[in-house]
Amino acid sequence: MKKYDIAAFVWPSYTGDELRSRIFWPECFGEWQTVKSATSKFPGHSWPRKPLWGYVNEADPKIMEMEINEAVRHGVNVFIYDWYWYDGRPFLENCFNDGFLKAKNSSDMKFYIMWANHDANHLWNKELSDTEAGNTVIWSGAVDRNRFENMASRIIEKYFCLDNYYKINGSPVFMIYELSTLIEGFGGIDETADALIWFKNKVKEAGYPDLHIQFTGRNNKIKNMSGIDSESQIDFKDALEKVGADSFSHYQFVHVTNIDRDYCEVLEDIKNLWKKIDSEYKIPYFPHVSCGWDNNPRFKKFRPGIIKNNTPENFEKALIAAKEYVDTHNLPVPLITINSWNEWTETSYLEPDDLYGYGYLDAIKKIFSD
Repeated sequence: MKKYDIAAFVWPSYTGDELRSRIFWPECFGEWQTVKSATSKFPGHSWPRKPLWGYVNEADPKIMEMEINEAVRHGVNVFIYDWYWYDGRPFLENCFNDGFLKAKNSSDMKFYIMWANHDANHLWNKELSDTEAGNTVIWSGAVDRNRFENMASRIIEKYFCLDNYYKINGSPVFMIYELSTLIEGFGGIDETADALIWFKNKVKEAGYPDLHIQFTGRNNKIKNMSGIDSESQIDFKDALEKVGADSFSHYQFVHVTNIDRDYCEVLEDIKNLWKKIDSEYKIPYFPHVSCGWDNNPRFKKFRPGIIKNNTPENFEKALIAAKEYVDTHNLPVPLITINSWNEWTETSYLEPDDLYGYGYLDAIKKIFSD
């Protein structure tokens, strides 16, 4: 049976070990605080939910040993860690450094980093998320060239050297969440391209063939910020080419279509999007599948926008479509990205719960495992 790289995004907030995170979750066990407080917002709403593994500390290597075993057993063989850099230093690295990397079986799982370079605001603080203060920026996700070089040098030295860091043709894969924020930090498209060339050269100096730069897709326009006309905009596709991206995927269905519908309707939009990508983009696209979307747990008031009927059976249909995409395209690797391993407060997770049990994981195992 053909082997596939099934890569699940990991949201590293389920620990209280990161001191700076306690401004959002003062009960000191991370965003589990939000999950535990989630309530039903309307008749038939599928919340509250409970994790079958309990409100575990995912910065505990013993916990991560169990999770790695379960992931690999069901066919998930890559973790993409959401990774943050605020105020010139990392944020929420505990799950990664103390949990995953110290797990005795971490070598069984490949991983790579997705730099989640979005602003941090009070969305994560349920007491403020519904208020005007919810959009107040606490830490900016944009970085200038100097901070970027410090960050990139640390990543090369600390992570790319690890045997289980995910590579394509020997080149470490580094994913970036927001192209627009990247461009904002550097001050323009040309400056961004130059910074990424510097990053690639530093990786080559470290002994690797190259750096594989991957972005998450959007449907939006990107500010050009050329220095001549700062209000001009260019297509996301053109921006990817100009900055020298090697590939892209998506992070969530909600970023590219109306998700306030039935899961199967959303899936038809996604398959049509893949066809459009085939005809318009020159760089490889790795198909993405989301489990669902409902971020009401993060708010006290009702938030519209919920994928309906996102059952494991319908999720399986999306996996089959992604598998077919990989099988019919000449991609550098058979990679499929999944949202996510543990985005509980966005209701898009593979970890087992009291509603579907191991249903999502079993769907992956059915489609991709021997």
